[in-house]
Amino acid sequence: MIVTVTLNAAIDRTLTVPNFQPGHRHRASGGLTSAGGKGINVARAVKLLDTPVVATGLAGGTTGDRIIEGLGVEGLLNDFVRIGDESRTSTAVVDPTAGALTLIYEWGPAVRTEELEMLLDKLHYLSRVATYVVFSGTLPRDVADDFYAEAIRDLNRRGVQCVLDTEGEPLRRGVDAEPFLVSPNQSEAESLVGQEFQDDEDFRVALDAIVELGARNVLITQETACFALFREDRVTRRYRAAIDRVEPVAAVGAGDVLLGGFLAARFNGAPVDEALRQGVSCAAASVLELGPGRFEPREAARLASIVELDELQPLPLT
Repeated sequence: MIVTVTLNAAIDRTLTVPNFQPGHRHRASGGLTSAGGKGINVARAVKLLDTPVVATGLAGGTTGDRIIEGLGVEGLLNDFVRIGDESRTSTAVVDPTAGALTLIYEWGPAVRTEELEMLLDKLHYLSRVATYVVFSGTLPRDVADDFYAEAIRDLNRRGVQCVLDTEGEPLRRGVDAEPFLVSPNQSEAESLVGQEFQDDEDFRVALDAIVELGARNVLITQETACFALFREDRVTRRYRAAIDRVEPVAAVGAGDVLLGGFLAARFNGAPVDEALRQGVSCAAASVLELGPGRFEPREAARLASIVELDELQPLPLT
């Protein structure tokens, strides 16, 4: 199965507020509350594609109770470590009039050393049946920046393929641990390599640079597109996959859905190019839905036929 790890799980509240203006009183025209966090979003997408997945991580307090109860209602298999501090709540305000999105994130819980050790023990157990272990999202308070890196090194020794999607120093250290796949979004990748990306050549340079930093494969996600570098059978290929922009309802979690769609396809035996098509089509379908990690699989299948996939040529040697 695929195992997703969410250390900073949350209750996600998505509110639709037409003509939203800070400092004014508003009445939401719609809303959705669900379990969230990047790893949970990935797991939700994988499950929608009928692929076996279990979500693990840390959950605490009454908010943690709601997270686990919500996953149970969705039928999403989960095995979280309960912690003493309270899990966070995240709020997204969608303004359909202006096409704007406002995100408000609480700080995550403080985590004790023994709670992290319990999580690592659980990962050792779950990794016995895992094709991929996906580490997604920010780290809570009191968790060292090298947590992902050390967990990846440990699972690498056990022959598990690790996937990493985070930001900042945890991303930099995690890439150095040589994960099977690193999947930052554009801004996270720009921070990692130290420059902004303006065109395909910039992305191509970034793919190679991230591999040089330690990643075995790279997937840079955008809202409804991605750039990828994959090495198979001693051959390295670079791709760009994209779809014409669709009018979004809410783009929260689109990158998580793209990663989930890609991994589900690979788990089920699809070649890299087909997996990239599925990932991008799932992400495009997800921006049409309210709430992160959600999409209509039939709509994703329809959109897959119009995903444009190009193989990028390697940079010339200098």
